[in-house]
Amino acid sequence: MLLLAGCAANEPMPSQSDNSEMLMYVGTYTRETSAGNYAYRFDLASGQTRPIGLVSEVRDPSFLAIHPGGRYLYAVTESDDFDNDGSGSVSSFAIDLNSGNVRKLNEVSSRGGWPCHLSIDSSGRMLIVANYKGGSVASFAVHPDGTLGTASSFFRHDGRSVHSRQEQPHAHSADFSADDRYAFFSDLGLDQVKVYRTDPSTASLTPHEPPHVTVEAGSGPRHFAQHPSGRFAYGLNELSSTVTMYGYVPKAGTLEVLQTISTLPAAFDGENYTAEIQVHPSGRFVYASNRGHDSIAIFAVEETSGQLRPIAHAPTNGSWPRNFAIDPTGRYLLAANQNSDNITVFRIDPGTGSLEVTGNGISVDAPVCIVFRSEST
Repeated sequence: MLLLAGCAANEPMPSQSDNSEMLMYVGTYTRETSAGNYAYRFDLASGQTRPIGLVSEVRDPSFLAIHPGGRYLYAVTESDDFDNDGSGSVSSFAIDLNSGNVRKLNEVSSRGGWPCHLSIDSSGRMLIVANYKGGSVASFAVHPDGTLGTASSFFRHDGRSVHSRQEQPHAHSADFSADDRYAFFSDLGLDQVKVYRTDPSTASLTPHEPPHVTVEAGSGPRHFAQHPSGRFAYGLNELSSTVTMYGYVPKAGTLEVLQTISTLPAAFDGENYTAEIQVHPSGRFVYASNRGHDSIAIFAVEETSGQLRPIAHAPTNGSWPRNFAIDPTGRYLLAANQNSDNITVFRIDPGTGSLEVTGNGISVDAPVCIVFRSEST
């Protein structure tokens, strides 16, 4: 497939002072024809995108994050050959807000193989990474100029669970709590969400007590999303195609399993692996992607209990929907269909949470992650 985004890499773009537009970056797998990170302008009024093009040639940038100050972009390279100890890497880039292009600042070892997820705390001083291969996690100082220091803390998980893919730990996501006091790492290989205390002033992690919460054996925790109320969280389980709803106590940093619910229709009996989970900014809906069923599962959130009620499944008009992104205003959901080389743009009904395809789809090779840089950052 031709990568249409690459046609306008040097086209001058208007300043992001236009409040109807925001910058959008797409990370890809570069195993065939894709070359790295691609940028677009996304119009909130129409749901249309304008391509900027290839902005950084980087291998397998399977997850991206934008600094809360809005001037820097970070990307993992999902590999295990960056250095002699079998690690991947994390790169930092400066964003040119006028053109949307980026300039590489530096690259550091992720301290483990196949880094697959990263997050930055709200102060912009600390970045955390989950390394899938071998199941390790690391933290890094983010310097005032956007560059990254070498790892300031590192922990390798230990253990296994019952599934054939759970013979060793596999850290799969890294998320800060809303108050930045804790970090949550979903470990697919252990059926646990690990909890660490954080210190952004030193960019360090310390194991919390209790150190984890455990889900049903064979579930395979993959990604994690927090409710804007701060009272609930939702963990997506890749191997069982389920969502675990947690009660959360912010002061104590503790999670309690309260509900587990399928992401699939009752009649579906094919192979499926979940990928991404997000809570709508309103807190009223939760969305999860199904790879195999090729859909976005839509749930309503019960206001008092935080528990989920299935609403519908929206086909993604593509194959193997991996990451998806909800724009900061909550008007659109964009689903990255990795195996069909396209991104489907949905309009979100604010009353029902349902998804409607806009027809403004994007053609891009092997998309795996979408992030927005909004005017508010």
